[in-house]
Amino acid sequence: MPSDRPSAPSRAPLAIGAGVLAAAVLLGWASYTATKPEGSGAGTSAASAAETRPRSALESVARRDADDPLAVGRHDAPVVLVEYADFQCGYCGVFARDTEPELVRRYVEDGTLRIEFRNFPIFGEESEAAARAAWAAGRQGRFWEFHAAAYAEDAAGEGFTADRLRALAEEAGVADLDRFARDMDGDKARGAVARDRAEGYKLGVASTPSFLVNGYPVSGAQPLAVFADEVEEAARAAKDRG
Repeated sequence: MPSDRPSAPSRAPLAIGAGVLAAAVLLGWASYTATKPEGSGAGTSAASAAETRPRSALESVARRDADDPLAVGRHDAPVVLVEYADFQCGYCGVFARDTEPELVRRYVEDGTLRIEFRNFPIFGEESEAAARAAWAAGRQGRFWEFHAAAYAEDAAGEGFTADRLRALAEEAGVADLDRFARDMDGDKARGAVARDRAEGYKLGVASTPSFLVNGYPVSGAQPLAVFADEVEEAARAAKDRG
């Protein structure tokens, strides 16, 4: 989904190594091309250039933190999919509803895949608030339930006011709503969201959703088959490396 970069985050530090920089340029270009839906609502991919892209230069972006509430799957899974997303992004919702559950069923449950979510709010104050709310829900172990509620098809267009975010947290089963509100407005939430967003800008992310599959960029809410091919290829490559 296309977006214009806000001026302040665009000044995120760019001190990265030459190998990562090359991959970052590719990610930025691939993300930039994912500006229009095709058929099922997917963004345009850069698959035609896949053979020339390094597959592992950005693998270190995966955090593999076993205690990360914004991740699902084994921390030592051979394949890690990192997603940069905004809760107001329609195509992010398409991925969350139509593709991600099947990836979980096929690959997360058998230990092949880990999915790590990165908050990348780019559509204003309500996007920022939703990102902090999702992080706060994660503090009580309900990030993915909040994620599902926020991306539900009937939730689109309702916005993310303070009352709406509290209602989503309640729907997600967050036990302590007062703590949720404090966490959402706290410095730790702001810092966590800022970290994710700065990471995305540093790598050249220019639209949402944007993904890395073991360091290989995929842009837009592509069909399930695209992600399945990437996960399986990455798993084979990881196996070959031993």
